[in-house]
This record gives sequence, structure tokens and C-alpha cells, in this order.
Amino acid sequence: MNLLAAEPNEQLAHVSNYLIYSAMAVYVLAFCAYIAEWTFGSRSKVGRTAAALTRKAPADAAVPAQQPGAGAPGGEPGGGTAVLEKPAPPKIVTRSGSGRRGDLPDGPGAAAGDEQGDTYGRIAVSLTVLSFLLHFAGVLTRSLSVQRAPWGNMYEFSTAFSMVAVGAYLALLLAKKNVRWIGLPLVTTVLLDLGLAVTVLYTDSDQLVPALHSYWLWIHVSLAITCGALLYLGFVGSVLYLFRDAYETQLLAGRKPGAVRSSIMERLPSAASLDKFAYRINATVFPFWTFTIVAGAIWAGDAWGRYWGWDPKEVWSFITWVAYACYLHARATAGWKGRKAAYLALLAFACFLFNYYGVNIFFNGKHSYAGI
Repeated sequence: MNLLAAEPNEQLAHVSNYLIYSAMAVYVLAFCAYIAEWTFGSRSKVGRTAAALTRKAPADAAVPAQQPGAGAPGGEPGGGTAVLEKPAPPKIVTRSGSGRRGDLPDGPGAAAGDEQGDTYGRIAVSLTVLSFLLHFAGVLTRSLSVQRAPWGNMYEFSTAFSMVAVGAYLALLLAKKNVRWIGLPLVTTVLLDLGLAVTVLYTDSDQLVPALHSYWLWIHVSLAITCGALLYLGFVGSVLYLFRDAYETQLLAGRKPGAVRSSIMERLPSAASLDKFAYRINATVFPFWTFTIVAGAIWAGDAWGRYWGWDPKEVWSFITWVAYACYLHARATAGWKGRKAAYLALLAFACFLFNYYGVNIFFNGKHSYAGI
């Protein structure tokens, strides 16, 4: 019996839909818990960055921040982060990528180092784990309903994409990385992605067109999904870097931001940490995205008798590759570090999104069988 030609199991398809909707419901609860973590975490413990930038004197008089390597007032060596009695200094201290700010500590996190905020954060992570398990079960049963890889159309690609993004986030938490600040933007995006998938992009489970009956479907498309999910995490890091960098620049200029903005920005990692996070993600994923394009070319050679045919999906995959290559090159060029490189990262991810949504919606080509 040819499994690829098996009739879709409608009962399993309905179970898959139910599990996806259940995952969405739990994601909503996780979203509320992340909001509570940011809202109820004590705002009295988020002044580390401001203290590091303003260098309070013993008499509470403001003293300009010291340049890296410059001596502190009174002949004290080394200038940089002020010593705070409470709370304890953060575990990770990074140097500002621009070299203007000396050593700045990372913020205490979304919970602001507060026990109540941390409790809400732990609840949020637990709910994220539960929703991920339901999400994974929904994708798995969709696959079992047609006995093939669960990414044959845009609906299946979207559900798998958001599942991998959440899985990567939980894996970073499991590896003891301080990334809980990603939780709120991630869950928000996942809800939007799944909402779009079950309303606009939904497609009944069915078999693939003959061109997709290949083991390359598992290799090429699974890599594309994984790369996209990880690049999304890098995108979040770049966006938050731009906000945090502007905030730190405003403090250096002696201007005081609003209370709400300060509460949010001071809980995030420093601009240098966010910049480093985004760079490491993008640099790690780039070789795999390269292999994704190569694998697609090999598959095209098997399916259509040519490795490259200037199909819109092929062209925009290459454009995305060039955009990320420019970003990595910019990071190695002194004049293009910091905000300029971050803007390139955002442009590169925009190319990825257009490659997925725009090409499928606005262009006709050999990849049009993915449907909406």
C-alpha cells in the first residue's frame, strides 16, 4: 500500500483541529500570565540600568557616566557600573557594543526580580509548555491523518512554524538561558499566526501533488520551517535592541523617559546583550538557510529536471539569503555595527516573510500548489 496515496482520515483531521484550538486557548492564558508578570513585577527593583548610566554620587548628586577605561571621580580606578546595595548585581554583565556606555548590566527580567512577578512568570512558562504540547499533538495528528509530512500547504506550514518557534524558546529556557523576556512577544505572535492559519489559510487535509512525493519534503521544508522560527527569535532580539538602544541613548543625554517605558526597558537585557543575542541566532541559522536553498535546488532537479528556474519562491529565497549575508558582513564592518546592522536584520526577516506570504499570494509559480 502506498502511504502517500492513502485517503485522509477525517476523524484524525478533526482531532487535529480541536487540539490546535485548545492550544490557542492555553496560549491566551499564557499571554495573560506574561502580562501579569510584566505588570505586577515590582517596579522598585528596575533601576539598575539608570544607576549604571548616571553613576550616583554618595550624596545622591548626579555624576556623568564614565567612559570605558576612564578613572572614576576621586581617583577610583576603572569607571563603569555603580555599586548598588540592593538588589544584588545581575549575573551577566556585558560591554556596550558601541563603546560609549562602559559596562552595563542586564535588566532583572520581566518579573523585575520580584517574587510575585516571578510566580506569574513561572505560571506563564508552565502554560506555554502545556500549549506547546497541545500544539505539537495537533501538528502530529494532522500528519497522521494523511500519513505524510505535516507541511504541504500554508496552513500546515504556519502551524508547524509557530510550534517550532515556541519549542526553540522552551529549549533556551531549559538550557538555563535568560530569555523569559521573549515570552510575551512570542506568544502574541503565535496567537496571531494561528489565528490567521485557522481562518484565512485553513486547508482541509489532503494528499500532496506528485511533485512533492519525495523524501526531500522532509529535509527541505523542515529546514525552512526551523530556520524561519529561529530567525524570528533573532528578529525579536533586533527589534528590542533598537528600543533599548534608544532608551540608553536618551538616558545618556540626561533626559528622563516616562515611567511605563522605563519600567519595560530597564527589565530587558542591555542593548549590547540583545545585539549579541540577535547576531548569534542569525549567524548560527545562516548556514542552515544556505543548505535549505541548496536542498531545494537538488529537489527541483529531481522533480522538474532543472536546479534553478527563477521561480518566484526560488528568487525570494535567494534574496533572503543575500539580505542575511549583508547583515553578517555588516557586523564585520566597523561602520555598520549597532543600529545599522539591526535595520539590515529587520529587512532580511521582512524578505523571509514576503517569501512565505507575499510570494504565495501575489505570484504564480511552481510552488503555487502550497495554496491558501
